[in-house]
Amino acid sequence: MKKDIHPDYHEITVIMTDGTEYKTRSTYGKEGDSLRLDIDPTTHPAWTGGTHRLLDTGGQLARFNKRFEQFGLK
Repeated sequence: MKKDIHPDYHEITVIMTDGTEYKTRSTYGKEGDSLRLDIDPTTHPAWTGGTHRLLDTGGQLARFNKRFEQFGLK
């Protein structure tokens, strides 16, 4: 096997939208980093049946709604 071709695989903490945390192994960041999720299985309509609204943290949803408001998609 070739040396130094694989990314560093280490333990990180994943923080869900409701604040719960769990540890997993990943190539994300570096050892001990935290990955905060904006959308996860507890909030995404695909898993919840559409009972929650998506949180628009980056403004993309607002831009989409403004662009297509004439079609009545809100």
